[in-house]
Amino acid sequence: MILSLSFYLFIMTIVYVVLVLYMRNGWMRIPYFQSEEHFPNEKVSIIIAARNEEQNIGKTLDAIIAQDYPKELLEVIVIDDHSTDKTGLIVQSYATRGVKLITLNEGSKLNSYKKFAINKAIIASEGDIIITTDADCQMGPKWVRTIISYMVLNQKQMVSSPVSYHEEKSYFEKLQTLEFLYLIGLGASGIGNENPTTCNGANLAYRKSLFFEMGGFKGIDDLASGDDELLLHKVAENHSAWIGFCKSREAVVYTDAKENLKAFLNQRRRWASKSTKYKDKKVVVLGVCIWIFNLVFLGSLLSVLVLDKDAQTLVLVSLIFKFLCELAFLYPVLAFMRRKELLVNLPLLTVIHPLYLIYIGIMGNIGKYDWKGRTVK
Repeated sequence: MILSLSFYLFIMTIVYVVLVLYMRNGWMRIPYFQSEEHFPNEKVSIIIAARNEEQNIGKTLDAIIAQDYPKELLEVIVIDDHSTDKTGLIVQSYATRGVKLITLNEGSKLNSYKKFAINKAIIASEGDIIITTDADCQMGPKWVRTIISYMVLNQKQMVSSPVSYHEEKSYFEKLQTLEFLYLIGLGASGIGNENPTTCNGANLAYRKSLFFEMGGFKGIDDLASGDDELLLHKVAENHSAWIGFCKSREAVVYTDAKENLKAFLNQRRRWASKSTKYKDKKVVVLGVCIWIFNLVFLGSLLSVLVLDKDAQTLVLVSLIFKFLCELAFLYPVLAFMRRKELLVNLPLLTVIHPLYLIYIGIMGNIGKYDWKGRTVK
């Protein structure tokens, strides 16, 4: 059994290294975008689905109102998703500055209130281009202009843009930022390799006509999560060339890491729950290969600690290759985000990441979880 496990570790290490280096190639294929010479004239609707965000929504709206984009071409819609705090009242106070409020009051229980909210806002919107973000995000003044310029100049129908944690208050939050930027890098690299896999709804733009052409969220509306990735997959199924990644620091959206382990795991379980709806076999194979590698690596590590001291060389070599390929992938991503100092945490993350991935891979696809006071699946 030990020999068999060692053999699988050897094979899966090779597979993992090849996959990570392939994804690094995807990131490097995306050129840095600069938009100084172009000022678009597209009508844009920014949509925010908010629930119990009284501590954050004001700062987010201030950042959006301050955008370097013609006011007559910028529409801001906030959907208050049954908040029990002052979120709605705060949004109403921005009405004189052009912010529109939609208040949900759904009698029937839904499993995806967020998709319902976004769909309702898109129907009511006036913009030709939709940009979704979250109620706890911050962005620079050229955010909208940069994304729309990239979309127009590159003739893209859907654009994913960078998201990052910032202003970390603890070592745990710094670890989250490093892990999160790994995910953001994976999403960008998939687009760079012309095989889109992931994106983040905190910074996602698409033409409204494309949304309706794809049937909106029809067929993916039974999961609480997936207003971003599953919509991306619907577009990529037939039109992957229409999808781009705006590799510009001016397009970055910043948000906060989770304050504790429970909140972090709940969030990742919600994200992982989308995998049950993946139809693209290439995306599924990629995720399964990464998960299996981490499972075999953890199993081999435990076998060395408990049973077989002779296998420790192979486990050590696997760990070194895992670290080196992740370093090769993360270095240019963190350089782009100007967060290279986070690399000091990579050795620890390389060791503990397998345990987390295995747990999330299982728990994200079974049972229910709590999200903003709701139990969903």
